[in-house]
Amino acid sequence: MNENLFASFITPTMMGLPIVVLIIMLPSMLMTSSKRLVSNRFHSFQQWLVKLIIKQMMLIHSPKGRTWSLMLVSLIMFIGSTNLLGLLPHTFTPTTQLSTNLGMAIPLWAGAVILGFRHKLKASLAHFLPQGTPISLIPMLIIIETISLFIQPMALAVRLTANITAGHLLIHLIGGATLVLTSISPPTATITFIILALLTILEFAVALIQAYVFTLLVSLYLHDNT
Repeated sequence: MNENLFASFITPTMMGLPIVVLIIMLPSMLMTSSKRLVSNRFHSFQQWLVKLIIKQMMLIHSPKGRTWSLMLVSLIMFIGSTNLLGLLPHTFTPTTQLSTNLGMAIPLWAGAVILGFRHKLKASLAHFLPQGTPISLIPMLIIIETISLFIQPMALAVRLTANITAGHLLIHLIGGATLVLTSISPPTATITFIILALLTILEFAVALIQAYVFTLLVSLYLHDNT
């Protein structure tokens, strides 16, 4: 096979122009609002899902933190739908791009941190220096806590990128092996096809779990600062 292993991660273009913006907008086009008196099954499921997410995410938050509920619901639905659409053949997954994930992680993390310094200055500064710290360790602990604070958005983005990319690569490799083995050893090809089917089911679960984990960590950062 001469196909580039990372070809599916290259940003698609049309007439020399990147169309990643249209791909990112596609999930939001699927989540339409219903103007009917009686909603259909899709909109009923969508409303149930939104209520479930709000109940799970906003339970630990103060009234100030609950003002972010629309943002968090939009975030988890965007990441989840984008990850699922990326599992379809001949599609592009924006969440495999570290730049895209950093573009989501940094503003949300920065907003939560700025909110904490604005409304809970003493509590936010107290995180840099735990109570009872020996005087000799104060400079080192402040440096370590500052680095850990600034690493948070990078960890968010890298975790999502690595998990989605690894799953796509495994599917690509096992799918290519199954195609090659079809003409060489049909029984072996059958086994690899079963593994491929199970891995695809696992990737559907990973796509949703990673969307939940990303949003949950943003929610926890918000909870620490409100």
